[in-house]
Amino acid sequence: MGSFLILLGYMGCGKSELGKKISISRSISFIDLDHFIEEKEKSSISSIFRKHGELYFRKKERFYLEMLFESDNDAVISLGGGTPCYFDNMDFINSFEKKTTVYLKTSPKELSRRLFDQRSQRPMISHIETSDALLEFISKHLFERTFYYLKSDKQLVTDGKTTDQLVEELNGLT
Repeated sequence: MGSFLILLGYMGCGKSELGKKISISRSISFIDLDHFIEEKEKSSISSIFRKHGELYFRKKERFYLEMLFESDNDAVISLGGGTPCYFDNMDFINSFEKKTTVYLKTSPKELSRRLFDQRSQRPMISHIETSDALLEFISKHLFERTFYYLKSDKQLVTDGKTTDQLVEELNGLT
């Protein structure tokens, strides 16, 4: 079984961007769970949500997460923002010895700023029309999800930091 660095946190916290850079710095594979699902399902996450609903997506998400953990290759894995919060996914992830989970902790204000122009590509927030409404949604949603995110092995605050700074900090943590 491979060794995994697993990045988790709310959408927009930088999991994918940071994951790509970390994987390059460590010369190991990078897997974005959402992109992995899209490839396997031959459909976008937005389309899966529209056609089948969130519960169907969450079941597929768990199925593919289990598939990734069966790999013998070392990898950086970027989870979807909701992955840790459904079923017993965080307990499942934490049951593996050869993994480190890192919560990329980002403030609601920073998340709102990053996500406002991406709403149409994000099924969970595509219906939100104003920046104030987005901030309120993210604040409430993040509050609900933080319990799961805090089950990670490590935390890394991302506000006000460049990706290169975060790579350096993360390499120092793990």
